[in-house]
Amino acid sequence: MNSLAFDIKIPSAITQFGISKEDIQNHVEEWLVLSLFTQERISSGKAAQLLNISRIEFLERLHRYHINYFNYADEEIAEELEAVTNLPLNTL
Repeated sequence: MNSLAFDIKIPSAITQFGISKEDIQNHVEEWLVLSLFTQERISSGKAAQLLNISRIEFLERLHRYHINYFNYADEEIAEELEAVTNLPLNTL
């Protein structure tokens, strides 16, 4: 995948925590992709592709960082619950 180089400024004190430039690069890439996903600007599949991981691995990262995959509004949850409640019971 093609890449672009950007200069970013971070506090030099961050390196005191044993974080290498490569670690910073990886964290920035991951943060940006996660941010784009949570803003609904990219799909989970695209996010996985950008991070060069499988979609399942991306979903596991969402779980690790406590990011919801499904982001329903309260009204949508209420509608879904009502729909499920009104389903006919299957009697065998």
